[in-house]
Amino acid sequence: MSTSDQVRAILGGTLRAYQDDPAYQRRGDVFAELDRINARLAEPIRIALAGSLKAGKSTLVNALVGESIAPTDATEATRIVTWFSHGPTPAVTAVHYGGARSNVPITRDPGGALGFDLAEINPADIADLEVRWPAAELADATIVDTPGTSSLSRDVSARTLRLLVPDDGVPRVDAVVFLLRTLNAADIGLLKQIGELVGGSAGALGVIGVASRADEIGAGRIDAMLSANDVAARFTAEMNKTGICQAVVPVAGLLALTARTLRQDEFVALQRLSAVDAAELSKAMLSADRFVRPVVSADVTLPVAPEVRARLLDRFGMFGIRMSVAVLRSGVSDADGLADELLDRSGLVALRDVIDQQFAQRSELLKAHTALLSLRHLVEVNPIAATPRIIADIDPLLADTHAFEELRMLSQLPSRPTTLNEEEMASLRRIIGGSGTDAASRLGLTPEAPYDGPRAAFAAAQRWRRRAEHPLNDPFTTRACRAAVRSAEAMVAEFAARGR
Repeated sequence: MSTSDQVRAILGGTLRAYQDDPAYQRRGDVFAELDRINARLAEPIRIALAGSLKAGKSTLVNALVGESIAPTDATEATRIVTWFSHGPTPAVTAVHYGGARSNVPITRDPGGALGFDLAEINPADIADLEVRWPAAELADATIVDTPGTSSLSRDVSARTLRLLVPDDGVPRVDAVVFLLRTLNAADIGLLKQIGELVGGSAGALGVIGVASRADEIGAGRIDAMLSANDVAARFTAEMNKTGICQAVVPVAGLLALTARTLRQDEFVALQRLSAVDAAELSKAMLSADRFVRPVVSADVTLPVAPEVRARLLDRFGMFGIRMSVAVLRSGVSDADGLADELLDRSGLVALRDVIDQQFAQRSELLKAHTALLSLRHLVEVNPIAATPRIIADIDPLLADTHAFEELRMLSQLPSRPTTLNEEEMASLRRIIGGSGTDAASRLGLTPEAPYDGPRAAFAAAQRWRRRAEHPLNDPFTTRACRAAVRSAEAMVAEFAARGR
């Protein structure tokens, strides 16, 4: 029985217990909450993007979705928690405090970016905005855009804290992507709180970091992403000391969004710029102000109108323009090729890979974890005779489910001293799902090599069983090796079941 099936079985038993209790037979709120918890198991995973003010959350939402559906300007909409989910037709709904709902008109600016018309609604009365959009990327994940945690307005920051660290301890999201521009005590403190909530008392589940607006780290230079990689490595080293999250990935969100929404007229303009003498173009791009001047200088003439240059600057930034020119000069000759190159260099592909490995491939488990925590809180605040029995069913599942242990181990491995050598550490991280949850990824098998999954899984189980029994192991190393044994044994059992 899968973890989700076990959760549904506990939910079913809890529902019957409340139905049999006369005190709750007329309490519609309890049954509505049980229905909500059950429904969440069938919904897409909920991933929140959080971080300080101007960290680039809305731009990253747009880049992940591939459309400009999250307002990025400092409007009232960016001060409200906004849920982006899949829907057959575009629709925006304001959810007011108290539960009332109202439709919000959708606007588009000249550049095609989405806007929300809140003129007829008092933003202070809105708890959340719900945006439904027919984007394929939202079919398997609901993305939650949050206000900046360092906002000068306490109410704005409080909205994000209520979502990520609610007073009742009941998670509203299954995983968190935390955007970092610096690594300060406030960010670390909030991340620890998020980790404790998302992962429960036993450790963090589903938290990854992003070194955001990575192109600005290198002041828009062509080598900005190299500098950003160094910064991300430093962030990772600092974060590893806390065991807060599994990875920190550098991402240039603006470049990623532009790559996913590149237009043919922009490609043509960039192509013209790439044909300009390199020395002349470098002079023209000494600063953003100089680049958009009607007359750059007496000795430099650009074959692109100043208003077009201004639009390019707004869409690409200086880093994006420099990178595009370099890519075009390297031989790329069409818009699709340029978009692919820019997307890869933006860091978004790497981030999506991490999200897939850490979140998407474990979405059922993360949702089950959230449901268990929500159900535990429900039966504690609405006690019945069966409450101790229900909690006795929930707690072992939260503590003992091996997939939860894998996620906790992925967070803790970099921050805890072990007797494992570098090769063993890489192998252990891989087998517990650090590179993907399919058997080939866990066992390090490639299409080029002879594929003998059952034998490789059996050998891995034996190897890690011996390593777990090493007399010089510390307790954490033994625990990590036993987790690897369980992962390998699960694959052995899976291969055996297939072969029957």
